Amino acid sequence: MGDKHVVRFEPVGIEIEVDEDQNILRAAAEQGVQLMHGCKEGQCAACKSFVLEGEDIEYDSYSTFALPDYEKEEGSTLLCRAHAYEDLVIELLNYDEEIIRSGLPLTKGAVEVVSVERVTHDMRHLTVKLVEPSEIKFFPGQYMDLVCPGTDESRSFSMANTPNRDGLFEFVIKVYPGGLFGTWLDETAKPGDRLDVEAPFGTFTLRQNRSSRLIFVGGGAGMAPVLGLLRAMAEGGVERQATFYYGARTSKDLCFEKELADLAPQLTDFRFVPALSEPDGSDGDWAGETGLITDVVRKNEPDLKGADAYVCGPPPMVDAAIATLTQLGVSEDNIFYDKFTTTGEQEGEDGLS
Repeated sequence: MGDKHVVRFEPVGIEIEVDEDQNILRAAAEQGVQLMHGCKEGQCAACKSFVLEGEDIEYDSYSTFALPDYEKEEGSTLLCRAHAYEDLVIELLNYDEEIIRSGLPLTKGAVEVVSVERVTHDMRHLTVKLVEPSEIKFFPGQYMDLVCPGTDESRSFSMANTPNRDGLFEFVIKVYPGGLFGTWLDETAKPGDRLDVEAPFGTFTLRQNRSSRLIFVGGGAGMAPVLGLLRAMAEGGVERQATFYYGARTSKDLCFEKELADLAPQLTDFRFVPALSEPDGSDGDWAGETGLITDVVRKNEPDLKGADAYVCGPPPMVDAAIATLTQLGVSEDNIFYDKFTTTGEQEGEDGLS
């Protein structure tokens, strides 16, 4: 372990101790401080902040799309890649006072595969059961890191389930040709296989102290965290109007329609609105929405002032959705998102990283 330094976060006035060997985001998470973040790999910019005091910071590799050189020179930083080598004061540009002090402890453990089900031609429903420890706590909408067997490489996947006593975790994973985890999932995985895991991560959680209308926008494996939130709302009797806009290329890319239909009566004024961006002959007489999911939202929601929005999927979709939602009246402070960034050449939105 290296030397320790104090990092103070403003404007919330929280101080943590950070070892030089840890990135700042990791140190905060271990001390129960829930900072906004996404990929943890320096690609999505969700944890971008500003250095007010101190300058001795070393960085792990990151994407200059997330932190351009000119922004770094002006004082911006990525907390998931930054190592403090002196005391620092950091201004949080993206934070949520409701959850920043409510972080759950990071827990490492092991799970075993229960089942792998094919839900579309390129998405799989993975269910695993906790072997050790006896419990890993999480909030619906958060994600877990899973280590691909036989490697030191981990991938991050949002949990589609709610916390349960059986220790089961469900994931919806998009499989890309040549992807490390996807290849294992499709070609090797079998019931009983063990994986090392760590959780919980992420801030894509339902803000509890609100009664405003909810708009969910997702695509691809973005189905998973929204499904987790909707299941939690049904279980908890949350009475908030909710609409889930889900974008797919063709009808063969849709999944969980039956469960969403079954959930509808348990929710308050819930609508599921799937949209096909590239319908073809195989879609038959599709009577639903067509076009980009952002255009479908704009067509159906002329005024979203006062609403809360949750967006998850690949970065281009998330960025376009955020722009659309703000134009329709959603406050930027009320838009919560997960960008399912790419890890490696062949992997894509099968995980958060």
